[in-house]
Amino acid sequence: MVGVAPGRNTQTERRRLQIGPVSVAYQVAGAGEPIVLIHGLSGSGRWWSRNIPALAARFQVHVLDLIGFGGSRGRQAFVLAEAAAYVLAWMDHLELHRASLVGHSMGGFIAADLAAGFPERVCRLVLVDAAALPFDSSHLRRPRGLVQAMRGLPLTFWPVLATDALRAGPITIARAARELLRTDLTSRLTHITTPTLIVWGRHDTIVPPTVGEQLSRSLPDARLALIDNAGHNPMWDQPDVFNHVVTDFLAGDQGSRLDRLGSAADD
Repeated sequence: MVGVAPGRNTQTERRRLQIGPVSVAYQVAGAGEPIVLIHGLSGSGRWWSRNIPALAARFQVHVLDLIGFGGSRGRQAFVLAEAAAYVLAWMDHLELHRASLVGHSMGGFIAADLAAGFPERVCRLVLVDAAALPFDSSHLRRPRGLVQAMRGLPLTFWPVLATDALRAGPITIARAARELLRTDLTSRLTHITTPTLIVWGRHDTIVPPTVGEQLSRSLPDARLALIDNAGHNPMWDQPDVFNHVVTDFLAGDQGSRLDRLGSAADD
């Protein structure tokens, strides 16, 4: 794990913010340059619990529960096309005029969408196994791929996944998944001018690493890091490696660990 500076407070504070009809749940930890963590489909801020302390040692970390998920459930339905605008409105309320974004899976789609539309608001961008490009949707329906993904999940992650999926509910998850598969960001990717790190689990059977490789070629200023012994959730599967790689990138440090991973991704 990235070392925590002596005396540095990395304790997480849970907060709520009313944005129109929606009560948005989020967490804040640490101090320094702001970063925003955006979870994926059926998830919540809890998916980042192995990363918050390490990141908060260098940054002020904001962990958002998307509308319809985690603690941000209510009458307002999740709409993928509106998600980036809601994240931006939330940032405005918190006076986060410029922040780095870290998005996982569907959260990566949302982070990329926001960075494409409002590049002046994004300092650096990290896309983690991001569903930001079209890929063969039949892959999701192949029992073998899904079974492999389920088998590869650490036992410690099962309670988190099950609880968050139950809280979001099948209707919200199914609707969001359909929108994700039908929406194509390809034409907008060239508008992303911010430095971007693409992090992928080498053994992701849900969104395959070939998507990450294609995504790295589609962005003007991007590099790809493949993490060994990790699937669709590298921030949970290999938190120490993930924390080092992301911290180095967000801090502008082209450290040896990031360089080694980047070289491995090019092999």
